[in-house]
Amino acid sequence: MAAVETCGIGAGGTGFMAAATSKNNVTGFQRKGPRAGGTDSSGSRLVSIAGTRPSVRNGQLLVSTGLPALDQLLGGGLAVGTVLLIEEDKYNIYSPLLFKYFLAEGIISRHTLLVASAKEDPADILQELPAPFLDDNCKKEFDEDTCNHKTPEPNIEMKIAWRYQLLPKMEAGPVSSSRFGHYYDVSKRIPQELLEASKWHGFFLPEKLSLSLKVEHCSLTHGYLKLLNFIQSIIYEEGFDGSNPQKKQKNILRIGIQNLGSPLWGDDICCTENCNNSHSLTKFLYVLRGLLRTSLSACVITVPSHLIQNKAVIARVTNLSDTVVGLESFIGSEKETNPLYKDYHGLIHIRQIPRLNNLTCDVSDVKDLGFKLKRKQFTIEH
Repeated sequence: MAAVETCGIGAGGTGFMAAATSKNNVTGFQRKGPRAGGTDSSGSRLVSIAGTRPSVRNGQLLVSTGLPALDQLLGGGLAVGTVLLIEEDKYNIYSPLLFKYFLAEGIISRHTLLVASAKEDPADILQELPAPFLDDNCKKEFDEDTCNHKTPEPNIEMKIAWRYQLLPKMEAGPVSSSRFGHYYDVSKRIPQELLEASKWHGFFLPEKLSLSLKVEHCSLTHGYLKLLNFIQSIIYEEGFDGSNPQKKQKNILRIGIQNLGSPLWGDDICCTENCNNSHSLTKFLYVLRGLLRTSLSACVITVPSHLIQNKAVIARVTNLSDTVVGLESFIGSEKETNPLYKDYHGLIHIRQIPRLNNLTCDVSDVKDLGFKLKRKQFTIEH
């Protein structure tokens, strides 16, 4: 780049070069922009949002899913403006945990939440969010598991070092909202003062349907249409839309939609193979992704894919999602008694990772990983 600049100046003549160097003893090779002591709003725009970081591969702004191990599998985190689709496990035991991890991370990072459900009241969902580990207690919790085994002192130190080599360094003190990714204790509930200080919007389908009994003719089900209008209004009115920048400090909108596609949403794709509304869910995802692409928002959706009988619908739903993760529980299956899986409760399948600003994506050689629900944590193990 310097060579190009030199040639350009030389072509213009040596007089300009002499004038530039003689005036105030300053050369012509000045860096454009503010000085070191100044503030550069354009250069720090991405990193100025709490709870986010740019991707080291493509520069895309990322948020944490609330599970650092899952962030690592997805290439660093969930990209802003994208949809993470979670295929629910058969008995819907573990997928709600990932859903709550995502919302809890939004509370700690002081992001705005939008929680939508046709089954549970969003206020009740927030009350059940896991509590974050304090930075000084997080290491202590891991130490308790390690020290439970009676081994010589050198072996204990070696096990602790091996166990912490992939974990971020912890600092003593209260949990930090500026750090990317936190650890949570599923045996405890999030403190009430954190919920009261957070900003969130709830969409409970039974309440929305009771407000208006008039059903307009549309290719979408009434529940999907109501939800899209609600999401669009929050994005536009609160300035998450990219074409209407926020006047105050920029923030992220975290959208969580539970059990999408189930009969509770008025969709019949789980009831029969040849349903009347087979395109309703796919059209909803198409419009939703268009809203996310032009806004500072990220969305996590859980879908009971094991109940959808039409495989073509599952394929279309996958294609309309950016990131797809499937959960397989061992409960009631042959793998529950298989010695190979005795240390795990199920498998997590990485179905799809998006290609953002890139021709290739971060695809791990291992796409099926074991997970285990411990007393206090949900862990993913290689």
